[in-house]
Amino acid sequence: MFENIGFGELVLILLVIIIFFGPKRIPDIAQSIGKGIREFKKAMRDVQDEIDKTVKEEPRKEGVQQKQIEPPSSAQEINTTVNENTDTKS
Repeated sequence: MFENIGFGELVLILLVIIIFFGPKRIPDIAQSIGKGIREFKKAMRDVQDEIDKTVKEEPRKEGVQQKQIEPPSSAQEINTTVNENTDTKS
């Protein structure tokens, strides 16, 4: 990412930061950035742990194929399907 930044450009960037923020606020800014990065990494780790936990707890359904449902081709088939479904629920 910073492969093309030379020493001169780096010094210029640091001088602009010092002029813009002042030497007293730079440690506070760096500390805030560090805390933000730490919290982000912790949140990412928590999410990854939750995903891993869910994957381990979920039972594996090997060899079970889901039934393919094809759309009915006529109104008669729709009525038959609806009647079959209501009859099985009663």
